[in-house]
Amino acid sequence: MIESVDLRRLQVLRLVHRHGTVTAAADVLHLTPSAVSHQLRQLARETGVALLEPDGRRVRLTAAGRALVAHADALHANWERARAELAAYADGSAESLHMCGFPSAVARLLAPAAARLRATDTGLTVHVAEEETAAGLDRLLAGEIDIAVVVLDGSTLPLDDAKFGRRPVLAEPFDLIVPAGHPLAGRDEAVLGDVADEPWVLAAAGSCDLYELAVAACSAAGFTPRVAHHARDYAAVSALVACGLGVALIPRTAAVPALHDVARLPLRDAPTRHVLACVRLGSDRRPAIARGLAALEEAGRELARLPERPDRR
Repeated sequence: MIESVDLRRLQVLRLVHRHGTVTAAADVLHLTPSAVSHQLRQLARETGVALLEPDGRRVRLTAAGRALVAHADALHANWERARAELAAYADGSAESLHMCGFPSAVARLLAPAAARLRATDTGLTVHVAEEETAAGLDRLLAGEIDIAVVVLDGSTLPLDDAKFGRRPVLAEPFDLIVPAGHPLAGRDEAVLGDVADEPWVLAAAGSCDLYELAVAACSAAGFTPRVAHHARDYAAVSALVACGLGVALIPRTAAVPALHDVARLPLRDAPTRHVLACVRLGSDRRPAIARGLAALEEAGRELARLPERPDRR
């Protein structure tokens, strides 16, 4: 018979389930692997069932462990809803909001949203951090972040994941950039197949969300990009392209430095990334988080109103 269960131990189990190893869960929680293992042994004693079993060098949850995680997700969502309701009875003291996102989201969404909140909500202190999608979701689940701006990716954010609530913020197409002297530079538009034989400038696999999106788009166009140079920062990408070292994709809202002599073309078969604002399920009713989500959605609407045709540079 289960007398009581520590919610913090349930959180440990959720993270082990998400990452598949004790070590990875420990990294997210800023604990040692031995401390995480101890928490899991305690949880198994409290519940009276085996929760984990070996899976090669990883671990996986037993059927009982998976059942417990499903209940843990529901418990944490209800706790977030309770926190949101209790916040309405707070004494009006200063609130804080922690948000994170991938680099271009910081520049074009989070920074404007934070500025809007600072101008209209003097009682709210906003903190912004740069994180790629997987790390942002980990920090969100660990309670370090309140809102994570992420790219929709079935591998890092499964649609049936009950841990997160999500709001659409922006659907953003990618443009092709080529050196100014490239044969495509004078065209009004292009298709990915036009650059199938070109060297590419692309982020390294696993370094950010763009790699998977670009490779999938090229595959749909019938080729695998021949990556000659790796860069993640868009200024670095456009510098390499301007020097004639390859072609690249760049988000419609990302700026190209004026000193980089490149041509920018819309694509008829442009890949589109779907940008979401994620929260812990149930937390979106907390006043600070609700205001943050509203500011991000407004920033997304402003970006969506930009001209469809990008600057030719």
